[in-house]
Amino acid sequence: MTYDLIIIGSGPAGLTAGLYAARGSLKVLIIEKAGIGGQIATAREIENYPGAPANSTGPDLAERMRQQCVEFGVEFSTRTYLSNQETPGGFLVQTDAETLETKTIIIATGKASKSVGYKGEQELRGMGVSYCAVCDANFFKGLRVAVIGGDDAALEDSLYLTKFAKEVVIIHQQDTFKGDEVLQKKVMDCKQIEILDNTQLEEIKGSGMVASICVKDLKTGKICEIPMDGVFIFAGLNPNTEMFVGSLQRNAKGYLVTDAEMRTSIPGLFAAGDVREKSLRQVVTATADGAIAAFNAIKFIDELV
Repeated sequence: MTYDLIIIGSGPAGLTAGLYAARGSLKVLIIEKAGIGGQIATAREIENYPGAPANSTGPDLAERMRQQCVEFGVEFSTRTYLSNQETPGGFLVQTDAETLETKTIIIATGKASKSVGYKGEQELRGMGVSYCAVCDANFFKGLRVAVIGGDDAALEDSLYLTKFAKEVVIIHQQDTFKGDEVLQKKVMDCKQIEILDNTQLEEIKGSGMVASICVKDLKTGKICEIPMDGVFIFAGLNPNTEMFVGSLQRNAKGYLVTDAEMRTSIPGLFAAGDVREKSLRQVVTATADGAIAAFNAIKFIDELV
C-alpha cells in the first residue's frame, strides 16, 4: 500500500496533521499502537484549549479530532512502527505487520511516563503502582493512596484521586510546590489530601499488591513505614524516540531536533508535538506543530512533481 503521508502517533499533533494533510488532498495513514489521543487520552479535564466546551475531557477532545480525520478520509491502523528506510520516491515504513510505502513521514510519538527505579517499583507495577490516575483511580475506591511528585500533573491527579480514594498522601521532596498557584490552593484546601513535604520515597513494599511505603524525612533523616494501598508516581515523561536513535538528531534529553517548520535532518521526514525539542508542551502547541508539519509535507510533495 502506498501513501502520500504516514503519521506515527495519534495524539493532538498526529491527529491535527492528519486532518490538515487530508484536507490538502493527501492519502494519509495514522499508525498508533496504544490507542487514540496520546497523553490527552488520560486528561480528566481540558481547560486551556481554546474553544473546548465546558467540562470537556481529554478522551472527548481526542475523539472529536479523530472523527474529523475520518470525515476527510484519513485511515487508521493499530500496527506497531518499527523503522523506516529512504527510497528514491520517499520511504519504506516497516511495521510489525507489513512494509508500507510513503512519500513523507510525520513523527508524532509524544512522550511516556518515566520510571524512577524505586525499590519495589517494578515488582509492584500494575499491582498498586501506577503512573496514570485517570486510568487507574477506579481501582482504589475507598482506599489510601500516595502520590509521588509535586508538579502540576501530580497535584491535578491528586485532586482527581480524591473522587475515589478515601485519602491521598502527597510525597514531595521540596518544602514548596512550583507551578499553577490556583491548583496549589485547591490541593491545600482539600481535606482528603495530606502533604508530606521534605520527604523522599525510599521503598514500596507488598507481596503481590502494594501494602506500605517507606519514606525518609529529609530534615531529620528518619525513615518510617506508612500503610498504603496504592502509589501513583509522577516523575515526568520521556520522549518516545528510542526507535529513532542513530537515524535522527536528538538533544541531550532525547527530544527530536527540528527547525521551525518541523523539518528534521532528513528531507520529507518531519516531527511534531511533544516528541520534539521546544519550550512549551501543551495540546494547543501540539496541534500547531501538527498543522505546520502537514503544511510542509504537502509543500514537499508538490515540489517533487
